[in-house]
Amino acid sequence: MARKDIQLPRRARLLVLVDESNVGSSVRTAGRGLDWLRLREFLAGEETGHELIEMVVYAGLPPAIPLWQDEREKKNKFVHWLRSNGFLVVTKDGAPAEEGHYKANVDVMMAIDALELVTEMRPEIVILVSGDADFAYLATKLRRRGIRVEVASVAQNLGNVLKSAANSVIDLAPLFRTFDLMAVADVPAASSRRKRP
Repeated sequence: MARKDIQLPRRARLLVLVDESNVGSSVRTAGRGLDWLRLREFLAGEETGHELIEMVVYAGLPPAIPLWQDEREKKNKFVHWLRSNGFLVVTKDGAPAEEGHYKANVDVMMAIDALELVTEMRPEIVILVSGDADFAYLATKLRRRGIRVEVASVAQNLGNVLKSAANSVIDLAPLFRTFDLMAVADVPAASSRRKRP
């Protein structure tokens, strides 16, 4: 008797775009360290039924000036770790801001890339890992292209206009509660708004 080929249902193609500063700030607010591998598994693992095309992390780097050299080296090691673990990382050099801070806003880069990547990669679902309300218009533009937009964030950091613009919201709070607690001294150089010691 000839074996019949079984047609498995095709999994939805998924693109995940991460605002690293925003998600890093959210998890630190919960007093936890961010487990990037578990975050990826939670959003795009086998159990989700999706086929992950790419998970792109947008990260701001400390300014390329002597004052920020140590922080920049730490952040570059973090970026290298992300890349060596299969994440696609896009970085932007920051600029000094008020005393002890720097600014490296990646929102515009992320929005432009999102529109280009959906044209090239043709995902059916885009997850925006950010609570920043500035991404509401991007969510609307993606939905107008027939793409399902999900926003992954925690309630206290999720702008209402972004929540309304997305098809659905993925609450990251339960996941964050499973991450390791961190001591204040262990806060990574993952935030573009980090206070210098």
